[in-house]
Amino acid sequence: MAFLQDSQPDLCLLAKSGGCSVYQLRNESGEGTMTVYEVFPGATILYNDFHMAYCDSSFETQQDLLCIDYCREGRMEYAVGNDAFSYVEAGDLKVDRRLKHKGYFSLPLSHYHGISMCFDLSMIPMELARLAGDYPLDLAAIQRKFCPDARPRVIHGAPSVDHIFQELCTVPERIKMPYFRVKILELLLYLDALELGSGTEKPYFYRSQVETVKAIRSYLVEHLDQHITLEALSRQYQIPLTTMKACFKSVYGSPVNTYMRALRMDRAALLLRKEPEASVTEIAGAVGYDSSSKFAAAFRAVKGQTPLEYRRGGGNPVLSFPDETE
Repeated sequence: MAFLQDSQPDLCLLAKSGGCSVYQLRNESGEGTMTVYEVFPGATILYNDFHMAYCDSSFETQQDLLCIDYCREGRMEYAVGNDAFSYVEAGDLKVDRRLKHKGYFSLPLSHYHGISMCFDLSMIPMELARLAGDYPLDLAAIQRKFCPDARPRVIHGAPSVDHIFQELCTVPERIKMPYFRVKILELLLYLDALELGSGTEKPYFYRSQVETVKAIRSYLVEHLDQHITLEALSRQYQIPLTTMKACFKSVYGSPVNTYMRALRMDRAALLLRKEPEASVTEIAGAVGYDSSSKFAAAFRAVKGQTPLEYRRGGGNPVLSFPDETE
């Protein structure tokens, strides 16, 4: 949409051609790109690819918008109140009016990949009526259904939504614009028919709980060579164990021990690649294992190779958290 660049001065326009604009966003935590297609007046599709731990948005609008965000990979924090947060994860659909889109957005896994469709209700009715034909598709009614106030609505695990967006990832260039029109109509018809009971709302957590869990994660990352019990963390940070475990999984998408094992194996993979003279036993100790056999079993379970097989193969891992371990 035309308002994007004006309202986001921190975005850098990289290229523009044939209804497509590519923007770049950078900060000290990484960078991201937004590829924006103006499909027809009032309707925009955006491909969002961010490799960063957070981003700041200066976006504010007086326009009457309806925006649908689909998360393909990664995780994004969003506010559900003045002092509470929940999380969009892979497969989730977030519907909102962009009334609370200014501020700080955390990406707990340091990456987010998704597709957005945005509609300006003041511009779109005539073109939408032409697309929908005889079907009485009312965009304003869809907006009222999902966004009766300024808060976003997140749909978790909605049936059949994945294929609508996944098919947008492999569109031949020569048919992109007509194909986008078809997918816009498909999504709006889907939302029009979707019962609000579909999908289960996830719990939210207060700012103090989220900040405590993020501090716990930072502490664990700084002490990868130690195995610290969850009970000890609960006592150290004065947070109930059940709350700590639930909040950590909500923020990072995995239980504490699962997350830390993947992070340890990422760190071990980097050490195997960067320190060829270090023994497997030394690397095991560096990531908190006092037994090289237990370390080798864990490494194989996560990476699909033993440490020695990985090292002999040249070291090209698929990292669970690539932006946090380099």
